Amino acid sequence: MGIYRISLKNIKRRKLRSFLTMLGIIIGVTTLVLLIGAGTGMKAYTKDQVQSMAGDIVIYNSSGGMYASGEYYLNPAAVSKIKNLSQIYNVREDTQFNSNIKNSPVVVVGLSDWSQIKVNGTTGVVIDKAMADKFGYKIGSTITIKDQEFTITGTTKQMSMGMGLVFLDIDKALPLNDNKVSSVTASTKGDPESVKKDVESQVPGTMALTQSDFTKQIDDMMNGIMLFIGAIASIGLIVGVISIVNIMLVNVTERTREIGVLKAIGFTNHEVLGSILVEAGFLGFIGAVIGLILAAVLLQLAIIFFGPQLGMEDINLLYMLPPWLIVAVIGGATLLSMLAGLYPAWKASRLNVVEALRHE
Repeated sequence: MGIYRISLKNIKRRKLRSFLTMLGIIIGVTTLVLLIGAGTGMKAYTKDQVQSMAGDIVIYNSSGGMYASGEYYLNPAAVSKIKNLSQIYNVREDTQFNSNIKNSPVVVVGLSDWSQIKVNGTTGVVIDKAMADKFGYKIGSTITIKDQEFTITGTTKQMSMGMGLVFLDIDKALPLNDNKVSSVTASTKGDPESVKKDVESQVPGTMALTQSDFTKQIDDMMNGIMLFIGAIASIGLIVGVISIVNIMLVNVTERTREIGVLKAIGFTNHEVLGSILVEAGFLGFIGAVIGLILAAVLLQLAIIFFGPQLGMEDINLLYMLPPWLIVAVIGGATLLSMLAGLYPAWKASRLNVVEALRHE
């Protein structure tokens, strides 16, 4: 018999023990994939949304950045100068301000491009689902913003932290905000990075961000979070690996006589070592595959039930389970399991044949 058949046979002979050993790996891998997968999915989905934004460059007031408000809006002179720059075209203005509807705080966003908002109904005057549920609004209802009435044309599942959201056409929103512009989005002629420098140098008091800048911000923010999540989730996997060390030591002790027989009929120390390592590797590999399947099922259920609530209906499992994560998890769990079995395997390979045969 080859060492692979022997290893598989030993796992089958002790089904319950093997399963309980793999259970640590299964739980560790499931936890790891759930947390890393969720973070990876959010990161990939957000980057895709940024890369699909309608414009190569977004220009803000340098004092307020993308969170511009009050005195930090772009002043009319800067907006006019930006529109006259030869390096950019397809210029679109956006504005954002806080208001109240029925004594509840809301964020009003004026848009010139609706491609980033998923609307149920038509564009024009769109409220988020939270506001619709809270006040019983529906398409055709009227809302009052700064003493002006508007008829709701659609709803969206976009969310804001603790505040309602109202999206208006830019020509409706600007007069409500005294024609103050929060940001300007534009396409560029040539390299966006070069145009960004030109804009900032030619229009004082402005800062420009390209798609690459947004992507870098997302990477910087998510990488730290992912590192922390990965460290926490890896603890469960390490506990599973430790259980393999324990069970393989027990197996070696119980099979001392069997190992002696194998060595007596011609198995070398390297072959005995290999059989124990392969057995540990199989435990890790099978446990990782089961854990990965379980995590995939749970992630898919999360997408089905929570994706629509988060306004992420088009997110899919590939965002959360990229090929590199699958290979890394299975390969890592298998390798760690083999490393965990290294000492028990070495101990088994060093057994004296005569003493092993005498073992009871």
